Amino acid sequence: MIVGGGPGGYEAALVARQLGADVTLVDSDGLGGSAVLTDCVPSKALVATANVRTAATASASLGVLIDGRAPDPSHIGVDLRSVNERIMGLARAQSDDIRDRLLKEGIGIMPGRGRLNPDGDVVVRRRDGHDETLAADAVLLATGARPRVLPEAIPDGERILTWDQVYDLDEVPERLIVVGSGVTGAEFAGAYHALGSRVVLISSREHVLPGEDPDAARVTEQVYGRRGLEVLGRSRAVSARRTEDGVEVTLTSGEVVTGSHVLLAVGSLPNTDDLGLPEAGVETNDAGFVKVDRVSRTSRRGVYAAGDCTGVLMLASVAAMQGRIAMWHALGDAVTPLDLSAVSSTVFTDPEIATVGLTQRDLDDGSFRGDVVMVPLAANARSKMEARHDGFVKLFCRRGSRIVAGAVIVSQHASELIHPLTIAIEQRLTVDQLAATFTVYPSLSGSIAEAARRLHIAAE
Repeated sequence: MIVGGGPGGYEAALVARQLGADVTLVDSDGLGGSAVLTDCVPSKALVATANVRTAATASASLGVLIDGRAPDPSHIGVDLRSVNERIMGLARAQSDDIRDRLLKEGIGIMPGRGRLNPDGDVVVRRRDGHDETLAADAVLLATGARPRVLPEAIPDGERILTWDQVYDLDEVPERLIVVGSGVTGAEFAGAYHALGSRVVLISSREHVLPGEDPDAARVTEQVYGRRGLEVLGRSRAVSARRTEDGVEVTLTSGEVVTGSHVLLAVGSLPNTDDLGLPEAGVETNDAGFVKVDRVSRTSRRGVYAAGDCTGVLMLASVAAMQGRIAMWHALGDAVTPLDLSAVSSTVFTDPEIATVGLTQRDLDDGSFRGDVVMVPLAANARSKMEARHDGFVKLFCRRGSRIVAGAVIVSQHASELIHPLTIAIEQRLTVDQLAATFTVYPSLSGSIAEAARRLHIAAE
């Protein structure tokens, strides 16, 4: 029995069915969960549109003319209603594809909301209001998370927005205030600025993306500044209220920032409030996230959990792996416990930031002994051809063994470029092995091999 239809839930369902189990998936919000319906798929589709407009407005340096003149941002508009209709159409289509796959595999889909009872059974509140109790040999909770809001900034879906409400907008916000400079805030700030909005990004820290590699965050901030996106560092929002024609955001300093809309990107809360967890003996931490071990077991025998409701690492790829691991373990198949050391992730700013493995922070605090090299993309032939000069490849290796330990790529399509480095870390390749692998010339991936060559130590 699986409660929740996001990546953790539907991937677990497929594994369980593959292993011969009878599987029922309880889904309340649409298959694919927030990753498909309101978060990853929609937001990255919005970013893709924004990147096209950025490329179009910057194409003058490549000799491109539109109606005989160099492209000008004022001449390249965006029909946001059409953009959002396309985005939500993509999300629905992806959700339908997941449903079709589950049904094809013989997985039962039950609309409704599931919770545990003290016996560890799943009670489903069906859409007609009736409850149905279902027993199962194993239960997986994959109920996801929701946007966190501020007590004095309650979203109304019109002017004060969370990231899952922005797709109802018909026009690009004239002046968008983004509260929160983490991954979500930075991505939306960059996207809406590229779409033509005047954006101010409120960061409680000195710099944007405080959880990312400092060199990568510095590039993002420099690019934002050059493009005219305003960043208010060391500023914390305490409230947001509607005015006659816009919004006002009040900071702890007393300063008031005015705009047409405000987007709250201040973290997530787990969807665990109404799951009956205390009564069922499932432990949570102080923030409400379900406690799990590396094979996704909770404190209640036979009950597993996966995805954002666990708070382990809130990525769709991690949720999916947690779900698979849970079913492998529950059904007695071979299983390797979750290893976060080789999880790659990407911040979909422009340029993108992709990371995997150990970090600059690990090197600086002595968590591992190693060497690092950074190769700027400004010298890369492919980057020059495309008039892209921001970014770098940063590579970490272990001292002595020279095994690849971590990487950061700041570049167009960094989300694709990080994969060979993820393989290198997973397979414990050395920098010399990485350097000896052919790359295409000219290519951005050539800078990966260049970074590896720079970390070579000649034999004595």
